[in-house]
This record gives sequence, structure tokens and C-alpha cells, in this order.
Amino acid sequence: MVLKRVVVTGLGALTPIGNNIQEYWNGLINGVSGAATITHYDASKHKTQFACEVKNFNVEDFIDRKEARKMDRYAQYAIVTAEEAVKDAGFDLEKLDKDRVGVIWGSGIGGLETFQNEMLDFAKGDGTPRFNPFFIPKMIADIAGGHISIKYGFRGPNFTTVSACASSTNAIIDAFNYIRLGQADAMITGGSEAAVTIAGMGGFNAMHALSTRNDDPKTASRPMDKDRDGFVLGEGAGTLILEEYEHAVARGAKIYCEIGGGGMSADAYHITAPHPEGLGAKNVMLNCLRDAGLTPTDVDGVNMHGTSTPLGDMAESKAILHVFGEHAYTMNLNSTKSMTGHLLGAAGVIETISSILSIKHGIVPPTINHFTDDESIDSKLNFTFNVAQKRDVKVLMSNTFGFGGHNACVLVKKLDI
Repeated sequence: MVLKRVVVTGLGALTPIGNNIQEYWNGLINGVSGAATITHYDASKHKTQFACEVKNFNVEDFIDRKEARKMDRYAQYAIVTAEEAVKDAGFDLEKLDKDRVGVIWGSGIGGLETFQNEMLDFAKGDGTPRFNPFFIPKMIADIAGGHISIKYGFRGPNFTTVSACASSTNAIIDAFNYIRLGQADAMITGGSEAAVTIAGMGGFNAMHALSTRNDDPKTASRPMDKDRDGFVLGEGAGTLILEEYEHAVARGAKIYCEIGGGGMSADAYHITAPHPEGLGAKNVMLNCLRDAGLTPTDVDGVNMHGTSTPLGDMAESKAILHVFGEHAYTMNLNSTKSMTGHLLGAAGVIETISSILSIKHGIVPPTINHFTDDESIDSKLNFTFNVAQKRDVKVLMSNTFGFGGHNACVLVKKLDI
């Protein structure tokens, strides 16, 4: 069968550096750090007391108070970005065949704050199991996609992907495949996360995964820097509207770019550490290129997973050299996590959005907070350190890797490529 073409017609974002697409893009190209002391709760007893929180967000500006109370923050974030993206796509909801529109969402953890608070409340009691009737539907990781479909009446494929930090990239790839196989006309896809909580911060601290640079949070996320000491936890959401090309053209939709392909792989190595030679990362990029029918020299850059962990950044850099060879030195590599922190299950979608906007505007956002070269990482690679760079961008790839060895990569390209 002939696979259908899939394009992006709508975007939505809620991030630590901007609460909509325009604010997010402005934050990216200006190298804004979203890291600051935690305000959601008193984190003074944590080893890490800062994170990349969503700022100046009032859920009641978007969702009725009564309805919002039935949702964990991760689901609230999802609804807000989906609304922005649906509006951006310009759908006529009265004419849209809602049986042919689905929602595939990603979240690595789901309603962690809800689970945490219910358990803390239970522990304070006398052992009688009294729980909020909305405890389960607030907590479960699939409910964000359910809320989106209910809001708009979208009755197509609907499920949630859970692959740790690769979750929303896996969601995008699944949505892409449903459309190109002819099983849907459009898909709302993306991911959300709200793990800046006592349990989230405490759990990642216990793993020694987080930066502990409490004296200087804004520069704590330092991908590829010699003195990087762990990732900075972030929160937020992003939404893409994917649409079959002919369907989009027929309704006169604005088209940002085309989804060229997607790749997946497993490290099959360790529950948290990457393969030291980047084997899974190499395979996922090769799989993505193969799926897109492109060669390494067609690619202008990679938005790296680039979490600012000592092992992860080095392994991914090795993988890029394996895949792209000498061409790697002509590419723009970057890690937007240096600004947003690591949004876990939502990381993939907001980084894909960054790649899409780079194609639209011809600018590659920087990897900020670079101070000292790491001798174990090839210094000839262009990591777009500290300052955004203008470039005619035609093809970009975005990597996301999750605990458990889950790897996912999506390729976006200009429509005429």
C-alpha cells in the first residue's frame, strides 16, 4: 500500500520558559533558563531545591474550577496545550469527521502529585481507607488523552504511550503511523508531565540523577559541559496536530512541516544508564533515517536528548558520530533541556516543537550554560553553545531516551523535501 503523507498543522505549548507557542519560542531563541527555586511546596529539605516549573499559570483561566479539581496538574497542562493547538490548526469542528480524529498522548508518570497527596492524607488517618472519589481517574496516566477526546468529541484511536522520557515521542510516532496507514485523518498528540513534587524530586534525588547546584539554579542544566552534574527536573506539556496531507490541503490549512519518519530501539543494557557506546541511540537514529528514506547527509541538525548527565551526553555524542560521520561536523546539534529542564514524558514533544519552529524560522536555539569543554566529547561538533544560530533548516531529528533503555527519534522536514 502507498503510505499517506503526514503534516503538522497545529502547535500548543506550556513550558518553564513560556506558556504558549510564541512565548516558548522567544524563550528558546533568547537562551532563557527556566530553572529557579521550587515554589510548588517547601523543598528546603531536599538535596535539590530547584526545578524548571511552569510559571504564572492559573488553571482557572482555561478550565472551570470545578472541572479542574477533578484533574491532576499533568492533565490540566494537557488540556491547555491541546486547546491552543486545536485553535492553531483552524479546525471547523462542525465539519470535521470526529470518528476519524484521534488522540494519542504520552506521559512517563501521570498523576504523581495526586497519588502522593492521597497517600500522605491516608497516612495521617486511623487506617480507614478513605480516598477522594476522583483519586483513580486523576492519577492514571491515560486520563489526559481521555479528557482531550471528551472535550472535543474526537472518537478516533485513543490511548497513552508510557516509555519514560521517550513517551511523547513514541506518541507522535504512533499518531504518525495511524494517519499514514489511512486509519485516521488527524491526530492530537503530544505529552504532559507534572512531577515537580515531593515524591518526584525525592525519588530522582535518591537516584543521584538531579543536579544539586542549589547555589546557581539557572546554570545547573549544562549539557555537554565538563562540570555537568545531573539533569534539572521540568514540567509542562506540548501538543501537535498531525494531519493527512490531502485532508489538510482540502481545508486550506496552514502547514508547518512534514513528519518524515520515526525510529525506535532499545538499549537492552541497564535500567537507568545508557549503553556506554550509545548503541541504542545509534540504532534509533538509523531506524528513523531508514523510515524517512533519507541519508545522514540530508540532516541539518539534531535536537539531542542532552539531559546534562555525565554518561548520557557522552554516549549520545558518540552515537551521533557513528551515524553521521564527517557530516556530523557540519550539523547544528543542540539541547533545549539546558533551558527547559527535563520534562520527562513531555520532553519529546516540546523538543519536536522546537525543531518544527527552527524549520519555520531558520534559527537553531542554543545549548546554554556552556562554560568548559569536556575532553571526552569531540570539540569539533557544533553544539550551538550559548547563542542561537541562523541556518536554512530543511531536516531535523529529535532524540528522546527513557529509563529502561527506551529510545525514540522523530524526523521533521520542510514540506518540499
